[in-house]
Amino acid sequence: MQTIILVPVAQSNPARRRFRELALALSGRVCLTISVCYAPNPRVGNENLKILHTDTLSPPRHAFRESVRLLKRNLTPQGIAAASTTPESAARNYTRVFCRDASISAMGMAVSGDPLLREGAMGGLEFLARHQAENGQIPNFVAPETGETDFWYLGCIDATLWWLAAVAFWSRHFPEDCVDEKFRGPIDAALRWLRCQEHQKIRLLQQNEASDWADIMPRSGFVLYTNALWYHVKRAYSIAGAEETRADFNALFSPFAAELPEYRRMRRLTRYVREGGKRGDLYLSYVNFSTWGGEGDVFGNLLAVLFGLADEGRANRILDDLLAAGVDDPNPVRAVCDPIRPSSPQWRIYMGRHRQNTEYQYHNGGAWPFLGGFWVVALASLGRSPEAADALSRVGRMNSVNGWAFHEWFHGRTGEPRGMRGQSWNAAAYILAERSLERTALGIFLPERLSSL
Repeated sequence: MQTIILVPVAQSNPARRRFRELALALSGRVCLTISVCYAPNPRVGNENLKILHTDTLSPPRHAFRESVRLLKRNLTPQGIAAASTTPESAARNYTRVFCRDASISAMGMAVSGDPLLREGAMGGLEFLARHQAENGQIPNFVAPETGETDFWYLGCIDATLWWLAAVAFWSRHFPEDCVDEKFRGPIDAALRWLRCQEHQKIRLLQQNEASDWADIMPRSGFVLYTNALWYHVKRAYSIAGAEETRADFNALFSPFAAELPEYRRMRRLTRYVREGGKRGDLYLSYVNFSTWGGEGDVFGNLLAVLFGLADEGRANRILDDLLAAGVDDPNPVRAVCDPIRPSSPQWRIYMGRHRQNTEYQYHNGGAWPFLGGFWVVALASLGRSPEAADALSRVGRMNSVNGWAFHEWFHGRTGEPRGMRGQSWNAAAYILAERSLERTALGIFLPERLSSL
């Protein structure tokens, strides 16, 4: 039986959250919550909630089915395209096999239970490996028809990291496939290239700005999101120095500990932040020479939680801080807590191209359904299952807007759907999120926490 809870739309984030918490307490694992209007200033009580029961197909299962359907539609002989084929998506390269999209999608497709999707996921990883650059880097995208490769303007460092993460995911879930041996050459070359990007005293990767998934954001130097992935890859492939990377990660992206780092150049980097930065549990989005990002990178912080860079206490505080910042309102979740404004020193001219990356839009505060999937997995990884189930239903509703259009992102304030339709990683991240509630896919992210859940 399906439980549907009609939750009044509150006038503020705290009030809205009180309604949702009450709904969760009443219903346990919520299948669906629907916001409805109400008269101003109601009392927060049971009389404001209407609980319905139906025997129709539950929304999570419907969303799962639609996700599988979209991924099958977006499959090509060379792997999964970033989005469904339309004249608009073809003109803007969304029909290419993007490495980060295809790698994240491969994880969801692999645990979908659908043989065709599993086969297509592996085909995409193989296709990307065949187009690996001579130096070991995996491309930003590959054109399925021509094999044309792209490495973005200033690089695409996370493409190689996500490909390695997807192969490691596959190896853990399907050891019988022996993918480590299958991809031994490409794996070694990719790791060799990444080690060349690592600072030889500060065991973190270095990069240009606008050179990862947030490719029109000004993060550069040492970047939170990239180095969360690097730590995960180091552990997954038993690369020496993983614990040094974890220590340097915490010292640099949260530089307010009582003890200063021993390495003098690291001390200088952290001193700038300590003198002008804001103390808190969220990690900084990046640290460069005398500059840093305090906008609250949601994806980077979620990966830090999932990959064990934050201990359990801090991990919960990070999620609480993100909730307090309203990143799940009106949709889960925004890409940043506090968008960068044109008046900020961090603003770049390229952020205003096509007026796409202004406040609460795109990478600068837009809400992305695929990020919502990682939000669900993070909540589930910390045993916050009622919150995770509620978030899962809301991510499913985002994907369902305009007849299961799977919009790329939503405005972070108005909730208006934006971006390209038919996004593959929306569907795959939804599958991964639902599996995380079943504990099927959770272990690949944080195996040491499974025994405590």
